[in-house]
Amino acid sequence: MRIELLPLETLQAFLVCAARVAALFSALPVFGSAQVPMRIRVALAVTIAMVVFPVLPRLLPATPLAPVGLGLLLAREALVGFMIGYIARLVFIAVEFGGAIIGYQMGFAAANVFDPTSQNQISLISQFQNVFAILIFLAFDIHHLFLRLIADSYRLLPAGEMNLGGEAALFLSRLTGEMFVLAVRFSAPVLVVLLLSGLALGLMARIFQQLNVFMLSFPVNIGVSFISIGLTLQLLAVMLNREFAALPERFHTLLNLL
Repeated sequence: MRIELLPLETLQAFLVCAARVAALFSALPVFGSAQVPMRIRVALAVTIAMVVFPVLPRLLPATPLAPVGLGLLLAREALVGFMIGYIARLVFIAVEFGGAIIGYQMGFAAANVFDPTSQNQISLISQFQNVFAILIFLAFDIHHLFLRLIADSYRLLPAGEMNLGGEAALFLSRLTGEMFVLAVRFSAPVLVVLLLSGLALGLMARIFQQLNVFMLSFPVNIGVSFISIGLTLQLLAVMLNREFAALPERFHTLLNLL
């Protein structure tokens, strides 16, 4: 029985497709998490690449490449996939940073937990808001967007045509800077309540001078913060949905600049 092997150009084209898909999924907030076993991540990336590959024959290299040329092409395609995933991850970074701001202001500076996603110690409120953002990400089917984006990315930027110029770098830098503004927006409602709470405690300290406001401020700030977080979860969901809805436009802008 004779076994027919895949042509070399077909195998190389599949590797090029898999490089972009694997890098994209490794940078995604949910699928690229360290909580997901490596075997599952690899199997998922290969499966998606096998599904997308048959519809991309004209957008992939059709001739065999030298080992050096193939390695460079794989690296460039992986960079494209990583940048796409990085744009989506910025939203989750902003959520975690906003949670850290809230945690420090409410008195949870030392209350850190281990985050298996980043393998670091993060604020307790950051962990809570990050899990909430993941639930919104899945509830609004944002992960389906990336399945459509894989095919669209080859239509907007065929394999091997990436040209990382100044405009693309400035665009990514601007999005990274906006992440800090977005973090403040996520934490602003709770910060305003904490500011008003601090003003009220300051007035109490002036009126009741024998009152130990310093010891009273800890439970008051923690209680007020938890109530504010619970009341503003719907607002946070609306803000997250708006940011997730803006992702396709950002992806297309990046691919057009590359």
